Amino acid sequence: MAPPPGYFTILYFASASTHTRKTTEYLPAPLPLCQLFEKLEARYPGMKRKVLGSCAVTVNLEYVDIEEDGKEEGGNEEEEKEEGKKRKKGLVIKEGDEVGIIPPVSSG
Repeated sequence: MAPPPGYFTILYFASASTHTRKTTEYLPAPLPLCQLFEKLEARYPGMKRKVLGSCAVTVNLEYVDIEEDGKEEGGNEEEEKEEGKKRKKGLVIKEGDEVGIIPPVSSG
């Protein structure tokens, strides 16, 4: 389902959905990627420490990196592939984008 105009979709998996008690929600766009974790922490206190510190993040089905200090890694306008993750400084989540919060999964 597409988000309402002016919003993006955020999908929560595993412990992220447990913490938020949601599997999906819509947040206002645009939002700089470097502000995503702070926005989620403000909505769901404790999420940054309990979930976000070890999760993977996707934007439109592509893995992206977010540095702990809130700034993305990588070059200014250039994208580079490293370990299957896209790195782009200044990435902004736009209207209609889909963001996934994917905690680590183990199997045994």
